[in-house]
Amino acid sequence: MRCALALLLALAALPLLGQTQEPINADRPGIADGSQSVGRGVFQIELGAERDHFSDLHLLITPALLRYGITDPLELRVEGAGYSRATFDGVHSSGWAPLSIGLKYHFVDKPSLGVIARYFPPSGSGDFKSEHPAADVRLAVDVDLSALWSLNPNVGVVTRDDGDGRFTALLAALTLQYNVTKKLNVFVDGAVQSPEARGGSTALIGDAGAAWIVGNDTQLDLSVGWGAHGQSPPNVFVAAGISRRF
Repeated sequence: MRCALALLLALAALPLLGQTQEPINADRPGIADGSQSVGRGVFQIELGAERDHFSDLHLLITPALLRYGITDPLELRVEGAGYSRATFDGVHSSGWAPLSIGLKYHFVDKPSLGVIARYFPPSGSGDFKSEHPAADVRLAVDVDLSALWSLNPNVGVVTRDDGDGRFTALLAALTLQYNVTKKLNVFVDGAVQSPEARGGSTALIGDAGAAWIVGNDTQLDLSVGWGAHGQSPPNVFVAAGISRRF
């Protein structure tokens, strides 16, 4: 009888345990990634659809990020722009964008610091196939300015070959977030890469959007952005996505 009562109490407590878990913390939709890992044994998927408009090119991509917590501070990441379709002068081309495999390691709590490293082997298909490997590493920081405001800067380096030769560039991004409620936030952010290509100039992009947490383990997001400088950013882009924790 005592064992049965204990089992009933344990089962009744399971929903309460789920309620005490922190809401999902996704890396999308902002340009800067967060410093926190998903936690040991947690699998999280972050999917999106994005429409990029250039002066003479329209591009549709389906970015995806898969995250799995190896330990509490360390997560494995598989990431890419997914299936992509470009339209140029009425001509369509499509294929799979290159994939990366990487790690995020959260190593300090206050301020919250994490490091993210990615490696892109030659991969992809069609016109989006990459023949050369690439890699980047970034430091991610989360700073709570108050109960409502927070900052999320990233800084790092990338090495890649754009077809004209290998080059190394500096990366930086910054997200300013305002928490309307505990489960609804709005943000503005921007990112810079210098140079954007071998012998190229600096690329600068900005965007703004909102994210809404449904329940505790699902996030919906919407954002719009624009290229402020350089040849590689789109004139404007619109994106929407969903993130789910398991």
